[in-house]
Amino acid sequence: MSQDKQKTTKQVIGSFEKVSFPEFGINDVVAKIDTGAYTGALHATNIREAKENGKLVLHFSPFDHPSTIFTTDRYYIKHVKSSNGQREKRYVIDTEIVVIGAKFPVLLSLADRSEMKTPVLIGRRFMRAHNLLVDVKKINK
Repeated sequence: MSQDKQKTTKQVIGSFEKVSFPEFGINDVVAKIDTGAYTGALHATNIREAKENGKLVLHFSPFDHPSTIFTTDRYYIKHVKSSNGQREKRYVIDTEIVVIGAKFPVLLSLADRSEMKTPVLIGRRFMRAHNLLVDVKKINK
């Protein structure tokens, strides 16, 4: 094992964690930590692309806040397999998330998660990138 890997400290998180999104001014939202999911997802509605000043931007309302519209140019389109096994087109945004008191960059697809128990899903890609381990007995809601 290389010395770099030996020095890497892994932090333990629970299967549910309170997270915050500083860019949106949203704090203490419960996220499901899902090692079965590759990418993460954020509940959003009113998702639409628009051309502004000759540039494509994405508008969306996170967490059932239809009166709050966020705009970003840090996004791309991806086809993902949803929880029901269907492939669908999703917008993936680049933002920051606060988990266990630390701020991390994160890529999240925007999806209607209104039928899900939590508005945020964090996948293993994020956990691997930030050296996080999941203790399924630990829940930080």
